[in-house]
Amino acid sequence: MKKRTFLKATSLLTVGAMFPQLISCKEKAKAAPRTNWAGNLTYSTDNLFTPKTVEELQETIKKCKKVRGLGTKHCFNKIADSTENQISSAEFNKVISIDKEKKTVTVGAGIKYGEFCKQLDESGFALHNLASLPHISVAGACATSTHGSGIKNGSLATAVSGIEFVNGKGEVINLTKEKDGAEFLGAVVNLGALGIATKITLDVQPTFKMKQIVYQNLAMTELEKNFEAIMSAGHSVSLFTDWTKKNVSEVWIKSKSDDMKEIAPEFFGAKLATKNLHPIEALDAINCTEQMGVEGPWYERMPHFRMGFTPSSGKELQSEFFIPFENAYEGFMAIEKLNAKISPHLMITEVRAIAADDLLMSPFNGKTCVAFHFTWKQEIEEVTAVLPFIEEALAPFNPRPHWGKVFTMKPSVLQGRIEKLAEFKALMTKHDPEGKFRNEFIDVNLFA
Repeated sequence: MKKRTFLKATSLLTVGAMFPQLISCKEKAKAAPRTNWAGNLTYSTDNLFTPKTVEELQETIKKCKKVRGLGTKHCFNKIADSTENQISSAEFNKVISIDKEKKTVTVGAGIKYGEFCKQLDESGFALHNLASLPHISVAGACATSTHGSGIKNGSLATAVSGIEFVNGKGEVINLTKEKDGAEFLGAVVNLGALGIATKITLDVQPTFKMKQIVYQNLAMTELEKNFEAIMSAGHSVSLFTDWTKKNVSEVWIKSKSDDMKEIAPEFFGAKLATKNLHPIEALDAINCTEQMGVEGPWYERMPHFRMGFTPSSGKELQSEFFIPFENAYEGFMAIEKLNAKISPHLMITEVRAIAADDLLMSPFNGKTCVAFHFTWKQEIEEVTAVLPFIEEALAPFNPRPHWGKVFTMKPSVLQGRIEKLAEFKALMTKHDPEGKFRNEFIDVNLFA
C-alpha cells in the first residue's frame, strides 16, 4: 500500500466528490520542507506562508480561498493538510506578558512549550501540566486537545483562559473564559477550523520542584483492583508496555517534591529502577528527563524528553484512543487480547489518565479518561490493518481518537460520540462562513 493510500485510510478520506481548486496565493509562497515531523505525510501543497504580524496574517487569509494553519508538524494525519495553502505560526513565538496579579502568561500561539517554561519558572510560576515532548507549539497542542498525564490534570488546553485568532473573514477575534462562555469553550480545541491563532493566555500557578521515579515489571494482574491507585500515585503517571509479557514494563511517576518524601523500593510488586530508563528499555535514556528521584524544576520533569534534545524525524506512526476512566481495566484487557496482532508492529504503548473538562471538541468533555497511546513502527500497511481491531475491541466503551493521530473510525461513529458537535459547527459557520479552513480531514470526519 502506498503512503497516500494509507493516509486516506487513516483519515477516512472516503469522500466521493472533491472540492474544485480555487484561487491560491502562489505568488507569495515560501518554499519549506513539505513533510510532517515523522515523515509519514507529505503535504499536498508547496504554498507555505509565514506571516510575521497579525496584519500580514489577515491579508494572507483574505487572499486565500482555502488555507490551513501549520504548527510544529507533530500530527500524524491530514488535519493540518491543504491542497491550496498553509500558514505557519512559527513567527508568533514570543512571550508577550506575565501577569503576576492575575497569574497568567500570554504567549505567541506558535511558541513551543520548552521555549518559555524556564522564563515562567524564573518569574515564580508553573504550568499545571506538560506533554511528553516540550517541542510542540501551544496553539497546536490546544487545538488538538493534546494532554500530558495525571488523573487530576486536565489537558494542556484547560490552562487556556484567553485566545486571539484571525477568522475566515480576516477579523481579529479575542475570546476569554471569563467573558465569552460557550463560544470560548468551542474555540480552544478548534481543530484549526475557526481561524489561525495569534496569541494565547494560559493560567499558571506558583512554581514547584518535582521528582521522577521509575518502577519496572508491574504484573498486569495488579491493575484489576488497583488501577485507580496506581494512576493516582503521582502528579503524573505513565504505564509502558509492549504487550508481550503480560506486564507493564515501566511505571513512570512524576510528583511534586513535597509529595515524595520517601521512595519505596517496590510499587505493587514492581521494582524500583536503578538507572535512568527510556520508555523503550532497549534504547539509551540520554535524552530522557532525569529520574532516580533527583529533584529538579517542574518543566524538566513533567515531559519525558529534554527540551535540549531536538527530536529528529523518525520512522514511526502514532495513534491514541480515549475511553472513560471507569472502563480503564476492561479496555486494557480488551487490547491485551490483541497482543499477537499488535506487538510485531509496535514500539511501545503508553497508558495515561486525563481529567474531565468542558471544552466542546475535547475527547475529555464531561469525563475523566484513560488514554491508550501507540507508537508504531512505520509499517504503514500493517498498522492500517491492525487499527480497526483496536477500535472494535474498545467499541463497548465508545472510544474517541486523538485528533492529531492516525485512526480508521467511521465518520458517522465518531460524530455520534461528539456531544457538542452541532455547537462547534455553528461556530464554524460564524467564523468561517466560506469554509476557508475546511479541508479533507474536517469535511470527512465532521461532515461526511
